[in-house]
Amino acid sequence: MTLTAVVELFKKFIDILLVWLVLYYVLKSLRKNVKMVLLFKGIVFILVLKLVSDLFSLVTIGYLLDYVIEWGILAIIVIFQPEIRNVLEQLGRSQLLGRHKVLTVDEREKVVYEIVTAMDAMKKTRTGALIVIERDNSLNDYIEKSKKIYADISSELLVTIFFPNNPLHDGGVIIQGDKITSARAVFPTSDNLKISKRLGTRHRAALGISELTDCISLIVSEETGRLSVAMDGELHYNLSSDEVKLLLLEGLRPKQSNFDEDEEEDEENVEENK
Repeated sequence: MTLTAVVELFKKFIDILLVWLVLYYVLKSLRKNVKMVLLFKGIVFILVLKLVSDLFSLVTIGYLLDYVIEWGILAIIVIFQPEIRNVLEQLGRSQLLGRHKVLTVDEREKVVYEIVTAMDAMKKTRTGALIVIERDNSLNDYIEKSKKIYADISSELLVTIFFPNNPLHDGGVIIQGDKITSARAVFPTSDNLKISKRLGTRHRAALGISELTDCISLIVSEETGRLSVAMDGELHYNLSSDEVKLLLLEGLRPKQSNFDEDEEEDEENVEENK
């Protein structure tokens, strides 16, 4: 095999790999968007119907489907412009280098402890709260439109922010790393039809932002005091404090390479202390 043939083969491999990557990220985004899933199913149905009409020579339906396919792309762009924009925004929010700050084991446990302690306190008083923790997808678009804080995480501060008479209690709190970045953040609500009608705007906003990004949303119900977690487009409702803690510890775990580095660093610190 000549060098030219190897280069051509490599180019074809890269070409196919890029196509698969694009398809993967598009389908991953579609999976969490209810309207786009319905749109995708509709397109598949039309294509299948077109194949059937061609196979059995159905002239009338085939003629109509030709017009639908010809002008359908333009109609889809116009009708589903908000959904298409959301998918592109989600791809743009992805941070190739990961989180702003990768928490160590001790920092992660402290963050989780302070958050769960605050949620426990608000559960007892039935104080409504929405806490959104950034992971790999940036939340800067929502931070820019909210009230900046940038303070160390503490259970007392979180409880104070969501106190009913506090002007910052409306909306949600955004956490980046081990800092409370902002309060009064407004998030898009979910259009998922599977959500119980008993759940209010706070739960729908938590699920909505978890569908658009990879963040972790924590909710304390104002009506019942129940704790819930929205993550990866799924709502885990009525959890215990221990269940919330386990979900947070797992969800905030760094990527494998960073996690291994943290473990090696901890082991070195232990040996030095000896």
